Amino acid sequence: MFYPRKILPQLEKELQTRQIILLTGMRQVGKTTLLTYLFNQIKSGNKAFFDLENPFHRKVFEEKNYDHIWNNLKEFGVNNKGKVYIFLDEIQNLPEISRVVKYLYDHWSVKFFLTGSSSFYLKNLFPESLAGRKIVYELFPLTFQEFLVFKGIKREVLSTFEQKARQKNEIAHQKYSKLYQEFMEFGGFPAVVLEERSARKPQLLEEIFKSYFEQDVKSLADFKDLSKLRDLMILLVPRLGSKIEVSKLAAELAIARETVYNYLSFLEKTYFISLLPRFTQSVDRQAAGRKRVFFGDTGLANWLGKASLGQLFENSVFQNLRPEFEFCYYSKNGRREIDFIVDQEVALEAKLTASRRDLANLKKASEGLKLPEYYLTTLNFSPEEEVVLAVDI
Repeated sequence: MFYPRKILPQLEKELQTRQIILLTGMRQVGKTTLLTYLFNQIKSGNKAFFDLENPFHRKVFEEKNYDHIWNNLKEFGVNNKGKVYIFLDEIQNLPEISRVVKYLYDHWSVKFFLTGSSSFYLKNLFPESLAGRKIVYELFPLTFQEFLVFKGIKREVLSTFEQKARQKNEIAHQKYSKLYQEFMEFGGFPAVVLEERSARKPQLLEEIFKSYFEQDVKSLADFKDLSKLRDLMILLVPRLGSKIEVSKLAAELAIARETVYNYLSFLEKTYFISLLPRFTQSVDRQAAGRKRVFFGDTGLANWLGKASLGQLFENSVFQNLRPEFEFCYYSKNGRREIDFIVDQEVALEAKLTASRRDLANLKKASEGLKLPEYYLTTLNFSPEEEVVLAVDI
C-alpha cells in the first residue's frame, strides 16, 4: 500500500518540468517508494527505472563513450527519439553518474529523477557544472501528521500556529496522545511505524543504524577510528537539545577538537543529526555561535542511548518542524530562552506541561526580539490561548 508524503505534491509538479530532480535523505526514509510511485504516474512508455545498487544496472551507464549508452537503454525499451524519463535510484553507488546525467541532459530531451542517501556525498558528486540544471529535495523521517497517515488515520491539519492554538480540542488530544507517545519512543522511519509488533520495532531501528554505519559511514568516511565516531553518537543522546561543547566531547573521547568537528560535520551532512544555529541579526555571528544538537529521528536516538522524556519531546517537535520551516534557537547570557524561532517570526518553547511562568517568560523574550507570535508547544493538554499541542503541529 502506498502512503502519500507531504512532499509528494511538489514532486508530482516536477514531472512536468525540465530540471533534474534529486531526492536525498537518510537511508530507509522512503525515497525509493516515492520514486517508484512517480515513475508509475508517467503515461509515456518511453521510461526506465534503474536501481544502481544492482551491478547490472550500473553497467548500463559505464560506457566510456556516453553516446553508446543509448544502445544499452534500448534493451530497456527506451530511445532518444522523443522525451524520455530516466529514474536512477541510489546514485551514490556510481561515482561517475553526474557526468553521464549532465551529458544526456544537455544533448537530448531527458527528464531525470534521482535518489541518493547522503548529502555529504552528493555535495561532491554533483558539481557546480549542474548548477541551474538540478533541483534538490530532502526527505526526512515522518512527522507526526505523516505518522498518522501511515497509521490509516485521516485528520484535518490546520495551517497556521494561530489556528492550531485557538482551535485545539481536548477530545482530539486524548485520541492522539498515546500515538504521540509511540512516535516519540520509536520515531518516524516508515518500516518502524508500519510494524505492528512493538517488540520488533527496536530490532528494525537496530538494522537502520547498522545500515547507516556499514554503508554510509564506512563507504563515505575516511576516519581512522570509527569506534570513536560511534562513541560520539552515543554521547550525543543525553545532550539532545543542548549546545554542543566540543572541548568536553573531545576530552571524553580522548581525541582532538578538530576530529570532533569533522565527526559532527559528517553526521550532520549524512542526516544523522542536525545542528541548530542561534538566532541573531548577524549571519556571521549566527554561523559562529554554538549550536544545539538534535537527532534526525527520535526513535533512533531513543534506541541508541538514554534521553529524558523532555529531551525526546523536544526532539520530536524539531522533527515535526524540520521538513517545512527554517528555524533556529535564541539564548542570552548563556541561558536558553526560546527553543525554536520559526521563519524569523514565531517563537516556540517546548514543554511537557504549560505553566503561567513559562508563558510569561516566553512573552517577555519574544517581545524583546519583536517577534509577532509566541506559543508554548506541549505534550499535555492546556486550554491556554498561547499553547499549541504537539499532536497538532
